[in-house]
Amino acid sequence: MTPAFASSAGAFFRRAQNLTLWLIAAAHLVALVSLLLVLGSLSPARAEAPACTGANLLEEMKGENPSLYRQILAEGAKVPNGKGILWKIDRQGLEPSYLLGTMHVSDPRVLGMPPGAAAARAASRTVVIESDEILDEKKAMAGILTRPELTMFTDGNSIEKLLPKEDLALLEAGLKARGIPLAAVSRMKPWMLMAFVSLPPCEMARKAQNPDFLDKQIALDALAAGKPVKGLETFAEQLSAMAAIPVEFHLKSLVETIRLGPKMDDVFETMTELYLSGEIGLTMPLLKAVAPDGSDDAGYAEFEKLVVTKRNHLMAERAAPLLAEGGAFIAVGALHLPGEEGLVELLRKQGFTVTRAE
Repeated sequence: MTPAFASSAGAFFRRAQNLTLWLIAAAHLVALVSLLLVLGSLSPARAEAPACTGANLLEEMKGENPSLYRQILAEGAKVPNGKGILWKIDRQGLEPSYLLGTMHVSDPRVLGMPPGAAAARAASRTVVIESDEILDEKKAMAGILTRPELTMFTDGNSIEKLLPKEDLALLEAGLKARGIPLAAVSRMKPWMLMAFVSLPPCEMARKAQNPDFLDKQIALDALAAGKPVKGLETFAEQLSAMAAIPVEFHLKSLVETIRLGPKMDDVFETMTELYLSGEIGLTMPLLKAVAPDGSDDAGYAEFEKLVVTKRNHLMAERAAPLLAEGGAFIAVGALHLPGEEGLVELLRKQGFTVTRAE
């Protein structure tokens, strides 16, 4: 590893220790960002989408630090069901169902879906997504507004009151660069703002022009084909998972994301390329291995329990009766699939045979 690369990478990933956790959450909030954009709540000026400039950190590491690269591959290989984003679900006497891991983005590479996914969707009788509320934005927003404490400070607090002046100035400048005035969002909870600042400019611009991210495209295509669309959870439930984490953690992560600047584009591009290759199990080993010192394992475990694992169990429970009818096509965030308590394993525990379909 060259000294310059070691220095810059080390500084970046020391900051990324807490952000490692937040990137998981931000991936789940992109659907909410799309909702807010389409309703015009925080729409940046429409312009030609800039080119995505992020670099693949794993590929850089392969050349600069091959031993760490091999370590990450070894850790990823241990993650149950860490390879593949399209899975076939079988049970004797039922039509097969399918489980597709998605990214909640409008990247054309992602919208293409993996081989076999389009045919599986076409053959299905029912399409299931994380939340069918994405199909009626106004109704979804009305539902969220019935729980204002999940998205807004309702106790008189604001971002200005909770952040030190230096951090507040940094946040204001970062939001301004994204076309969002601080005054318009000062009472918004930091986990809502985090989803905006963690997205690269190219994705934000695409969303301002075309808010149909992969999950929504799948749902709309199903409706056009006359198929019912079901949801496994509500936006309010998703936000409740975020609200269960102390606000101090969210504020710190928000400021650190702004400080990272263009490096966040590299993280986003790396996660996208891992997704496209089906190497979902490498995502967390990559983000954790590059910052081994001082990592908060207990904090990560609690975070994962609230934001990922608890939701996995809820999704599996609600998917069960739909799978029992056969012919379902389920599309949820890819990070819900792998692991001992990921959806693939949870569905197997329900008595289904789940195998890779790619």
